[in-house]
Amino acid sequence: MTSNEALFERAQRSIPGGVNSPVRAFRSVGGTPRFVARAQGPYFWDAEGVRYIDYIGSWGPMILGHVHPEVLEAVQRVLADGFSFGAPTEAEIEIAEEIRKLVPSIDQVRLVSSGTEATMSALRLARGFTKRERIVKFEGCYHGHADSLLVKAGSGLLTFGNPTSAGVPPDIAKHTSVLEYNKTEALETAFAAFGDEIAAVIVEPVAGNMNLVRGNPDFLQALRRLCTHHGAVLIFDEVMCGFRVALGGAQALYGIEPDLTCLGKVIGGGMPAAAFGGRRDIMAHLAPEGAVYQAGTLSGNPIAVAAGLKTLQLIQAPGFYERLGEQTAKLASGLAVVARAAGVTFSADAVGGMFGIYFTDEVPASFADVSRSDIPCFNAFFHKMLDAGVYFAPSAYEAGFVSIAHDDAVIDATLDAARSAFAALAA
Repeated sequence: MTSNEALFERAQRSIPGGVNSPVRAFRSVGGTPRFVARAQGPYFWDAEGVRYIDYIGSWGPMILGHVHPEVLEAVQRVLADGFSFGAPTEAEIEIAEEIRKLVPSIDQVRLVSSGTEATMSALRLARGFTKRERIVKFEGCYHGHADSLLVKAGSGLLTFGNPTSAGVPPDIAKHTSVLEYNKTEALETAFAAFGDEIAAVIVEPVAGNMNLVRGNPDFLQALRRLCTHHGAVLIFDEVMCGFRVALGGAQALYGIEPDLTCLGKVIGGGMPAAAFGGRRDIMAHLAPEGAVYQAGTLSGNPIAVAAGLKTLQLIQAPGFYERLGEQTAKLASGLAVVARAAGVTFSADAVGGMFGIYFTDEVPASFADVSRSDIPCFNAFFHKMLDAGVYFAPSAYEAGFVSIAHDDAVIDATLDAARSAFAALAA
């Protein structure tokens, strides 16, 4: 049996950092990544045969749990007919129709292969539609690794953005303005200063990439009002929270209709699939109908579509979201109770099937709030839980995910492990 350490050492010789996505490297928490060998339901097993309760679920897609038998059957059924065609299929129409049914703000949808593709394409479409260049994003919201989105705020509210990744030209970054999440006053000031220059505002209505942070309803309503008034396109990035926090996504929870929506994760059922869609008059600018070009060889891949379509069908079962929400809330509230009993500064939150844990007194409302959490304490907690067979996200800045397969026994086992972990932290 090969150890995780040996695999990581081997991986670093062929793969930058030994991983194909940075957070997997455990750089922020220290230690050796777990190399997964297989998964089932709420669990996965690493290369050494150790079983873990999985609270990342491939960062959101596995809302049904790993290897759900009906999703597996759907994938196996299409495999025999071909892996990829580069030509249209009826299944692409079916999943598009399902998305339109579940997300009423979407009149038309374009399938792509990743969340980054979805957000990048939606922004290009918004610029083509408005004939403007500036976009607005919010600190702590991650929208993929396209150049114009890897930008952090400058020293003042209205300064041009500065790249936060090497390789992003300043000439691209200068078209992105970054504001503080959930700050309505800053939003009003920005639109007053350059509202007629803004092509689009992109936001995670429930953020998951600075840990779980809920959008304030007044903040999101102000976004809708200001975008409408100034002719800017409002883009909800629901790659992570779409179908995770509610059947219709965060926009269903808040009762707000964006102009464009980016989806991913759940709509692929664990396969590489994503989408963007929205108002028909905006989508009409997309090639081949319009002048905004976007293409993808594997867009609408039949295997990914089969997994995603079956997942979307299964999550519509009566009581599904009630049960998912109950289990997620039980985990979050249980962790908070256990931490308080041990005397550890801690808070937690949950929305639908997403949760956040924070080593702070209060649930954060912004990236700055999250940054004030006790990161060393989180890192110690992460490793104690990992040693007990519970796999949380290896970063204090990532949300967690519960699947419908996380039953009471799984949650109770997690809380038992947490009781020991918090007691050790308090000692």
